[in-house]
Formats: sequence, structure tokens, C-alpha cells
Amino acid sequence: MKLYTVHAAPPPPPSWSEGPEGWPEPKVRPPVLVPEGFSLAATILGPFWFAWNRLWWEALALLVLVIAAAILLPEPVLSVTTVVLHLLAGFEARDRLRARLARIGLPERGVVVADSLDTAWFRLGQQRPDLVRSLP
Repeated sequence: MKLYTVHAAPPPPPSWSEGPEGWPEPKVRPPVLVPEGFSLAATILGPFWFAWNRLWWEALALLVLVIAAAILLPEPVLSVTTVVLHLLAGFEARDRLRARLARIGLPERGVVVADSLDTAWFRLGQQRPDLVRSLP
């Protein structure tokens, strides 16, 4: 069983739904499920995984560290250092993604335990139907 953290926007204030007639309803971002644990993709792809998930500073930091290690360290130490940096990226990737989601207004709203992502969405719909209503 895997743990998935649920990140969703807080509900809009009641005054928004009672706006002037003819105004569109405010858009609500759909929730995001982030699996807990090690990210093999972030370990293998490194800066590309961070950039794909819009974690620009983390991608730049990993790239700079790998390049600096390649320039400054001797060959036997370089391979170990590169592997350690990529393993660290794999262990930290999902936590950095959660922090980014919180920064853009999608704080953690709960945890779902499921075997797969599809089952996690189903269980989220059972536990928190108010969050799933905002799906497109």
C-alpha cells in the first residue's frame, strides 16, 4: 500500500458565490495527489525531473552541484559523489514537490492510502467528495 498526500486549494469564501449576477464562478484548481517515498524518476533523470515539475531552483542546484563535482573532484570520488547527489535528489524530490504545491496555493488537505493512483482517486472521492467536485 502506498500513501498519497492530497493537495487542494482551500474552499472559496461564501461571498464569492454571491457575487454580482453575470459574473463567472471563480475557477478552482483540481486536487493533486503526490505519492509518498522515493522517486526513481528523479534519481535517474535528475535536473530534468525537477524542471518538468517546475522546481527550477532545485534543478539548477543539482545541475550546478554535478558540474562542480565533475570539475573539482578526482575520478574515483566523482562517481560516488554523483551517485550520492542523484540518490539525495530521489529521496527529496517528492518533498520539494509538496513544498512547491503549498507555495502556489495547494496546501496538503489529507492523506489517502491505496495500491495505485486510480484507487487513490476513488478513495479520495469516497472520503472527501467536496475535493473531487472541483475536477474538470
